[in-house]
Amino acid sequence: MIETAEAGTAGTRTAGTHTAALAARARAFTALHTPGAPLALANAWDVASARLVAAAGAPAVATTSAGVAWSLGAPDGDALARERVLDLVARVVAAVTVPVTADIEGGFGADAGQVEETVAGVIAAGAAGINIEDGSRSPAEHAERVAAARAAADSAGVPLYVNARVDTYLRGYAEPGAARLEETLARATRYLEAGASGIFVPGVHDPATVAELARGIPAPLNVLVGPGAPAVAELGKLGAARVSLGSWVAEAAYAVVRRAAEELLAGGTYGAVADSLPYGELNALLAGGSGGPALPNR
Repeated sequence: MIETAEAGTAGTRTAGTHTAALAARARAFTALHTPGAPLALANAWDVASARLVAAAGAPAVATTSAGVAWSLGAPDGDALARERVLDLVARVVAAVTVPVTADIEGGFGADAGQVEETVAGVIAAGAAGINIEDGSRSPAEHAERVAAARAAADSAGVPLYVNARVDTYLRGYAEPGAARLEETLARATRYLEAGASGIFVPGVHDPATVAELARGIPAPLNVLVGPGAPAVAELGKLGAARVSLGSWVAEAAYAVVRRAAEELLAGGTYGAVADSLPYGELNALLAGGSGGPALPNR
């Protein structure tokens, strides 16, 4: 009986230590969201890409749902099984020392109750934040999902950063102009009231609109960036607190695969891979910096 009690106490201590450490990471991640000095995230999709991002000096790692889905053989858009995503998140968390925020698409659940289960799993995997998108769901339904995410975090004792994505611009909901801005701000207000920590509005990087969004949303604003978007510093001046590359990095990586294959098969040459990272550098990165073999073992 004594041994059983001691084992139970040790397990409780371990769980408590995990929760305390994760809560600290979540608070540190939240503090990175500063209007004027945006958190810049080059989204990762596996352990190697996460370690590359962290090694570049990033203070946090964010996953891209599209990149994760593609790497696991599925299309983006709630097609993956929840367990596969949670496994990937746990692997990424274990691979880096900085906070990790996980893109969970719409929550991998048919209703708010299942979303709460998903978020509990994300917290158990060690993530300090999540992205959850409204997509084609009604604002009322998405608010329920955001509230479920917050409930899971509160139950776990972790101040999880809940980044509520508003797809009005990305998907073209509401008429362009003032009507779309008004709808976006209304959704943002609703999601913040439900427990969101910040608002993500992909599909817009027009300076005037970003500034309007930043002024109208009383929480950190996240925008999606890529070719053609203003620089991070300029978006910061407009009020953005976070900028994300989303699936752009994964798309660029897969573009190299296609170019290399087409060049090899059509011309028999290899220029597409001329700027690749050295084998030894990548191998050492995955070995935790302990170094790899002196010669490639491809």
